[in-house]
Amino acid sequence: MSATIRRVWAQTWFETRAVLRNGEQLLLTLLLPAIALVVLTTTDLAPLPEPRAGAALGGALAMAVASSFTSQAIAVAFDRRWGVLRMLATTPLGPQGLLAGKLGAVLLVLVVQTGFLGGIALVLGWRPVGLGLPHVVAAAALVVLGTAVFVAFAMLVGGTLRPEAVLAIANLLFVLMVLGGGLLLPLGVLPAPLEGVMAFAPPGALGEALRTLLTDGFVDLGAIAVLAGWTVVGSLLATRAFRWDA
Repeated sequence: MSATIRRVWAQTWFETRAVLRNGEQLLLTLLLPAIALVVLTTTDLAPLPEPRAGAALGGALAMAVASSFTSQAIAVAFDRRWGVLRMLATTPLGPQGLLAGKLGAVLLVLVVQTGFLGGIALVLGWRPVGLGLPHVVAAAALVVLGTAVFVAFAMLVGGTLRPEAVLAIANLLFVLMVLGGGLLLPLGVLPAPLEGVMAFAPPGALGEALRTLLTDGFVDLGAIAVLAGWTVVGSLLATRAFRWDA
């Protein structure tokens, strides 16, 4: 194992433990998506395609992925203020290594989130009928690319703005993505101009692709391409604009 891989893995494991020990982050990453899953499955508050539990699970998974933006942006911003990142800047990790470590940590936490939400969906009546290996691979690709997008933009926001501004912006954007960004609700319920825009934005592409995958078994290659494009853009912006010191 090369020195670079060892450094990234050490940062990944450190970030993972930090998330799992933080009660506020667990509330955001586990409890809120679980509540959304139960409410959307057991009520008619929002129009969802059938099977309803599958559509709700897709939205809850997308919400869990997007929660990484808020949690990581806030964590990075306050790490900058407290001088944690200043110390990391003296190591060979670099912005790319820090981004890779945070992405790895979020993906490890997502394994827990997926198992947790999938278990709840099974209890609520969802059955993965007709979903084979290609669908599992497509779901993994969507989750990984979605995570990469949101972590990259979390690094961009948290690595450039003041912590107070990040706290407000990250929470506001998360609420907007959940309510009108296509994470939880189908894009079809949004007004026509907004529906078209959000189909090419990360939350809309991710949420809609996971919903169609878990209800119709349709693999949305267009959404995968959208997320891949945003991953490249976000990563380039984050690595160029990131500041280690507040």
